[in-house]
Order: sequence, then structure tokens, then C-alpha cells
Amino acid sequence: MERTGFIGLGIMGKPMALNLLKAGFPVRVLESSNAARELGEAGAESAPDAKTLARESDVVITMLPDSPEVEAIVLGPGGVTEGIREGSLFIDMSTIAPSTAKSLYSALQEKGVEALDAPVSGGQTGAEAGSLSIMAGGSESAFQRAEPLFQVMGKSFVLIGGPGAGQMTKLCNQIIVGSNIQAVAEVFTLAGKAGVDLEKMREALLGGFAQSRILEMHGKRMIDRNFEPGFKVKLHRKDMNIALQSGKEFSVPLYGAALVAAHLDALLAQGRGEADHSALALLMEQLAGVENK
Repeated sequence: MERTGFIGLGIMGKPMALNLLKAGFPVRVLESSNAARELGEAGAESAPDAKTLARESDVVITMLPDSPEVEAIVLGPGGVTEGIREGSLFIDMSTIAPSTAKSLYSALQEKGVEALDAPVSGGQTGAEAGSLSIMAGGSESAFQRAEPLFQVMGKSFVLIGGPGAGQMTKLCNQIIVGSNIQAVAEVFTLAGKAGVDLEKMREALLGGFAQSRILEMHGKRMIDRNFEPGFKVKLHRKDMNIALQSGKEFSVPLYGAALVAAHLDALLAQGRGEADHSALALLMEQLAGVENK
């Protein structure tokens, strides 16, 4: 199995790296990361910086919050490009701008390194269960090389197209997810204010055309008042910002996405950036004059 360096051990990255370790992949992490000790106890080795980690790995995976963090760890001083060896594979599984993914691809090509942009969907639950949906952009050969890793981390993995195609697909995913959460938040607020039993309504809706994973999972969160993050408001707002920028780039009006982004902005202004994105329900209740419990 190829030696894998994993950078970014947050809510999603840590369980993804742990799953690779459980599957027998040799994994190396940055010793400065908050989860390094836990990963070390599970069998991971450590490296003092990204340069060293890249030099000692066959495959480097990043799972970071946004484009600037990925660019810094890859292209900055002591970064991945200073240590990565020709013939290695770089996989960015963060959600970043498609234009950034293309720039990273070009920079790594100059080093003789194949690169994939391979963002994921499925949240913390999917990361822990190894059931993520992985959408990749890059070459067929790089994708085939990455497949053994993807088989451990995801239940589905598709090569969408060339560099940046994975990130564009993820942005579309985030628009759909955000719009669906918005819809569920609105109807739960309406029904709740009208005195409808939300548990029974959810059960009924799950049996018809309104059925969705969002209704199933996030609807349950709203009913249970469980807004501990599976995916944080601040991160979804970041993704929606990238989506809106892409809409401007291609002259595509994204009216629904803009509404969701504005509501996520409101949650951020209220200090709820660390909450799960299903907290859109709290905002809808507030606007409707429903007391939050």
C-alpha cells in the first residue's frame, strides 16, 4: 500500500485518516495537528512540516477549510511542493474554488506530480462510516491510482472530468443541500406554528416525493434541537460564497443560492457560525416569531 500523508485532521479529516489506518495504509500526519496524538495511537507516523511529510509520502491528501489554507500548505514556504517527489500523487479533498484547483494542478504538473481535486459530501457521519460521496477532477490515471484510497473513505467515487470539475460539482452539491435545508426549515417552522406534530409530518413526508436525506437527517436534527456541528454554518457559507462567485464568472443567476447565503450570513452575525447548518431552522423560527427552544 502506498504511503499516505494526510493534512487536515478536523471534523472530517480525522475520521477519514483513521479509516485509512484501519484499512492498513501507512499514514503520516503533521505533528503539530490537534489530532496527531490520537492518530499516533492508532498507528500513524508524524512529520514536522508539510515539506517533510510530502517527501516521505507517495500520496499526499489535504482536507482543509478553504482555498487560502490549501494554497499556503501546498505552495507556501516549507509546503508540499518543496518536498513532494516526482511521480507522487496529490489529492485535495477540501472544498475550494475551481480556479484554485486548476492553479494547484498546474503547479504540481511542473513538479512531475499528478493531482486530483476530490471534494466530498456526506458530513461527519459519512466520514466516520467511510461512506462519503467523492467527486473528482483530474486525469483517468490519477483517479485509478487513488481508487484504493477512495474505496476506504467513500461509498461512491466518480471522475467528473478534468481539473476543477470535482470542485464545480461540489459547489452544485452545496447549492442543492443548502436549498433543501432552507426548504425543510421553512416547512417545519410553518407546520410547527400551525400546531402540526413535526415527528408525524416528517414520517409522512419521508414516504412520498418529498423524501430526501436532508428531510431524514436534518429534519430530525431540527425536531431534536440538535445543532452540534456535522457541517458548520461558517463552512457552508464559505462554499456558497464560492458558488456565487462561480455564478458571476459564468453569468448564471443563482437566486436561490443567494437567499441561502444571506440566511447563513444572518446566522454568522448572530454568533452561530460553529453550529450545524441545520440551524437555518432557528433563523426561520426567529423571523416567524416562534420562540426558540
